[in-house]
Amino acid sequence: MTRFRLDRRTMLKGMLGGAAVSIALPTLDVFLNDSGTAYADCGALPVRFGWWFFGNGVIPELWVPQGTGRSYVLPEQTAPLEPMREKISFVTGTRVMTPNTSPHGSGPAGLLAGGDMTSSYPGPTIDQIVAEADGFRGATRFRSLEIGVQRATTGLSHSGPDAVNPPECSPAALFERLFGAGFRAPGETTEPDPRLALRRSVLDAVTGQARRLQSRVGARDRQRIEEHLDGIRAIETQIARLQEDPPNLAACMRPTAPTTDYPDLEGRPQMSAISRVMSDLCAMALACDQTRVFSVMFSQPVNNTLFLDTTAGHHQLTHDEPGNPQPEVNRVVTFVHEEMAYFLSALDRIVEGDGTLLDHAAVLCTTDVSFGRTHSIENYPLVIAGGACGALRTGIHHAAPGANATSVSLSLMRAVGLNAAEFGFGVGRATDGLSEIEV
Repeated sequence: MTRFRLDRRTMLKGMLGGAAVSIALPTLDVFLNDSGTAYADCGALPVRFGWWFFGNGVIPELWVPQGTGRSYVLPEQTAPLEPMREKISFVTGTRVMTPNTSPHGSGPAGLLAGGDMTSSYPGPTIDQIVAEADGFRGATRFRSLEIGVQRATTGLSHSGPDAVNPPECSPAALFERLFGAGFRAPGETTEPDPRLALRRSVLDAVTGQARRLQSRVGARDRQRIEEHLDGIRAIETQIARLQEDPPNLAACMRPTAPTTDYPDLEGRPQMSAISRVMSDLCAMALACDQTRVFSVMFSQPVNNTLFLDTTAGHHQLTHDEPGNPQPEVNRVVTFVHEEMAYFLSALDRIVEGDGTLLDHAAVLCTTDVSFGRTHSIENYPLVIAGGACGALRTGIHHAAPGANATSVSLSLMRAVGLNAAEFGFGVGRATDGLSEIEV
């Protein structure tokens, strides 16, 4: 007999006063996976989503992990991520299926927006799709944060065609925006949240669906659903007396203001210093629930940043440096991954409940091409960080030769709660996620 299964993101839905309403279900036995392990969730804590990007690609033979599953070895360029290996997963072999008509542009457009790069992106990027979803839209002070490390970065986050969201590249300006005069730590104000007055009991609107569901599940699940609905009703009867902000996020604090300026040193930007203060500010903004969606542009496509210990700009080196592998390009990419590791560790240092902020996030780390010298968008470099509250597998290397890269984008959106049937356009469209990275 086929066992009745239920997706853990199933919502009870109904209509109330002509408007659609929904409530989440508690963890039920029918949510268990095949091994009998319950899917984790964030409880009262929010799930976060974002991406961390660097330009000009990698050297594949020095980037791709050796071995698959949990038994893999990191080569030189990804070795800085070794301390984070239990909190990340590598996906290799995927292709951006859209035509490679724009060197350094087609890859990000295909992966992040799901379509071909023409004069602009074909639609919103995945960060902005998430920012408009239930649980994200209107939940925080900032809809999303766009952060840059390289100065004068144009940004890849798009709200739609020809609608770029420019990143903030000044640590001082980002600090003032996040933690200046308008900042209020959770619990600082005694004024009631005006959104509370808008809440009404939604149980009547979903009672019929709840009863039908109870008739199909076991006795324990019937009791859990009943208790869950009773709990929601009890909470809603207290709304009129609720006079405090959402529950205090214990890790939230106003950070120390950064240095006003980070001038170049002998013509070379202080990429590490800027990146690390931006990482810390982004992490604390998430810890304070100022936003739940972010994008970090460490360096933009085709950047010619003069990194330490290099004789020319980064993009120029990817094409002109002799040798295979290219030693200076290798040093730059290894350095980039050191900064990527710092960013992820900044999220992982923030304790939330029984886990960390990184455990409650889904972060895509990627670049614009695979091999910078050839502008290839095959074997696309993808690092997935964070567990998204138990929705994503971590600690693995999954090789997926020829798979559609946008299937990873779709998996990530679903992992943070979006009920997305598909993502992308034309040949870039994905209707299935990458199940190997999903729980």
